[in-house]
Order: sequence, then C-alpha cells, then structure tokens
Amino acid sequence: MSEKIITTEKLVKRFPVGDGEFTALDDINLSFETGEFSGVIGPSGSGKTTLLNILGTLDSPTEGTATVLGNKISSLSHKEAAQVRNKYIGFIFQVYNLLPVYTVFENVEFALVLQNRPAAERKKRVMEALEWVGLEKMANKKPSKLSGGEGQRVAIARAMVKRPKLVLADEPTANLDAKNAHAILKTMKKLNEELKTTFLFSTHDEKVMGYLNRLIHLEDGKVAKDEIVTAKSI
Repeated sequence: MSEKIITTEKLVKRFPVGDGEFTALDDINLSFETGEFSGVIGPSGSGKTTLLNILGTLDSPTEGTATVLGNKISSLSHKEAAQVRNKYIGFIFQVYNLLPVYTVFENVEFALVLQNRPAAERKKRVMEALEWVGLEKMANKKPSKLSGGEGQRVAIARAMVKRPKLVLADEPTANLDAKNAHAILKTMKKLNEELKTTFLFSTHDEKVMGYLNRLIHLEDGKVAKDEIVTAKSI
C-alpha cells in the first residue's frame, strides 16, 4: 500500500490586506500518496500557488495543519524547512530561474553542491538527469543559447537530479508552445512512472490536465471538487 506523502487538515491561509484579511485557502482537507501525478486546478486567485508554497515549506498555514514527508510544516524552523526542500522536494516554475553565468551542467549540479555530494557523484548524476530530458549534448551551453522548451527541460533536470520524493510544478507550461508543452509533460510523466516520484501541479492549462490522474478543483480558496480521471498514455 502506498504511503501518504502529504496530508492537510482544516488548512487555512490568510493574508493581511489593509486593515483586514484575505482568506486565500479555507478548510483544505487533502491527502496524496506516493507516486501520484495530480493537479490543483482553478482560475487565477483560487489559491493554487498558495497551497503549493505551503506544501513546499515556503510558507506556513494560518490555521490547521499541513504535513509533508512526515514533517508538520508549521513546526519547522527556517533552517529545517530549507533542509526538507534541499533533500526531498524539487520545484519547477513557469519561469525557469536558470543562473545565466553558469552552464546547463552547472545549473543542474547546483542542487547537489548544496547537498555536499562528491564531485564524481555529482558528474554522474547530472549527466544522468540531462539524459532523462534529452539534453546531455548541451551540458556546456549557457542558458542564453537555449530555446524556451530546452530551458524548461533543464529546470526539470535540476529538480530531478537529487531524486526528490516530491516535485511541485507551478504552471510549468505557461511559457511554452503546444509542441514543447506536450514534450515536457511526457518527460515528467515518464519520470513519475520510472522513479515513482510524486508530482503535484498547479495549473489552469488544459494540456496539463490531460496528463493528470487526479484533479483537485479550487474555487475561492476551497476544494470544490476532487476527482480521479483517466490520463493520456505516453
């Protein structure tokens, strides 16, 4: 039986606005098991990114609990939260956030440098990650020489190089054309199936939704619907 990798109970997130408060998430009760390929969907402002930020230990609930990989988010210090992210969580954003002065290899390697991995191990794992995304021949190129699709594939390799248990992908296809978006999604689905990595997307892109096995619909910070769906085969 798969273990639960994420659970939230009565999760609420409020932000101060002027003299009052804005409730971004309201009474969120969810759980995700190892190996899921799921998405939180809904219009802009529905709370998708806020939820991913909490599950990625970048923020904490105002009320209720969120437990990720056995860690209660609100109980983590900043240092402890950074350690959880560094060891267990990969992030993929719509903006690739590649470091322009570094090569593709160095951008992907950076996550392993933070883990103090030996140089020989770093080289092996970086080249393996670049092979996963079909960019092993571009290891020495700078980000400025890459297309948008290639840049996003480097971002996937960077997220996957440490073999994370959880990958959080916030609108990862927003800046890509349809052809590149489908190629990226197929790559992530393949990694999900081969490595059993749990993927959780935040999206309102119909292309992304077609690859997901579960859709959590957010409306005004609440779960309006949680459904298991049949995804595209790759």
